[in-house]
Amino acid sequence: MLKHIVMWQFKDEAEGRTKAENCAYVKSLLEALPAKISFIKKLEVGITSWPTPMSADMVLVTEFDSKADLDLYAVHPEHIKVSEYVGKIRVSRLVADYEA
Repeated sequence: MLKHIVMWQFKDEAEGRTKAENCAYVKSLLEALPAKISFIKKLEVGITSWPTPMSADMVLVTEFDSKADLDLYAVHPEHIKVSEYVGKIRVSRLVADYEA
């Protein structure tokens, strides 16, 4: 099993939404992906509850059976839609992938 973890910091305002509104919107987009992408085995999205200057605003934890499935996810049209939106609203992004 492969775990794919992504953390973002978002702009205070972007695309006509506040940071909090964008967090909620992106969370809803991400949580809809497993119904559209069958090879996502598990998906969890968290919005930070106690922000600090060192905090990420949001974290995504996904699980896949293999690196090949992660690679397919990366180019899946539904994932790309979300990724393109996040690219417009983020300040930073960190990723960790590992076998569990």
